[in-house]
Amino acid sequence: MNKVTEQSSNYDKLEELTIHEQLTAMNKEDQLVPLAVEAIVPEITAFVEEALIRMKRGGRLFYLGAGTSGRLGILDASECPPTFGVEQGLVVGLIAGGDAAIRIAVENAEDNTELGWEELQKMNIQKDDIIVGIAASGTTPYVLGALEKANAAGNLTAGITCNPDSPLSKVAQHGLVAVVGPEFVTGSTRLKSGTAQKLILNMISTSLMIGLGKVQGNKMVDMQLSNAKLVIRGANMVAEQCGIEFEEAKALLLEFGSVRKAVLEYNG
Repeated sequence: MNKVTEQSSNYDKLEELTIHEQLTAMNKEDQLVPLAVEAIVPEITAFVEEALIRMKRGGRLFYLGAGTSGRLGILDASECPPTFGVEQGLVVGLIAGGDAAIRIAVENAEDNTELGWEELQKMNIQKDDIIVGIAASGTTPYVLGALEKANAAGNLTAGITCNPDSPLSKVAQHGLVAVVGPEFVTGSTRLKSGTAQKLILNMISTSLMIGLGKVQGNKMVDMQLSNAKLVIRGANMVAEQCGIEFEEAKALLLEFGSVRKAVLEYNG
């Protein structure tokens, strides 16, 4: 397979470029990423529509990846509870090599075709759970093996990749293929490919949380009040929705613990 993600950079002799030239070239390349994601919005839509049906029935969302891809999945999953007030475990990120691999690469973990599914089974995987494999190359055995088993078990699957016609795009029921072209540094998929993956993950989780009722209007009404900044943000939301002064809104918020509950209590 001729991997787009492994093709030679559009730029050469990078070390001879000035810093400004390097950064300008990288920025020019980065501008291609949203366009690549825009091209597959219909495919992302089809996946989210199916995923939402399952999550409304109690399904969970799992991300699997190795290296940068795995870390991006963990990042998206870890931000769902504080942002949307959902319970830990509704959105889960798994990385080849376990939590230690978040910071330090674990050799050969991604080459194990059985490991991903074994880790999912430890999570007591159910039929309504949704499995999203993330692999810029589309060839990571850890991801492919898990999706093959998930398909056989009746789970909904998707694969986020940047290589057309990759094994991942074929094994996943929903192939989400953002073709961003060669990387600025040849093969360094933490660059454009990683950015594309992050954008797609943002879209998937945010749209699902909206569908699950975790956003009202354009506000994160169930966000966790985990620091002073978020308390101020929440109090401003309550003040705006209830038409009251900030201090009264803040007192309501702290008493009832969320924007949603404070507004409901005020409005009786």
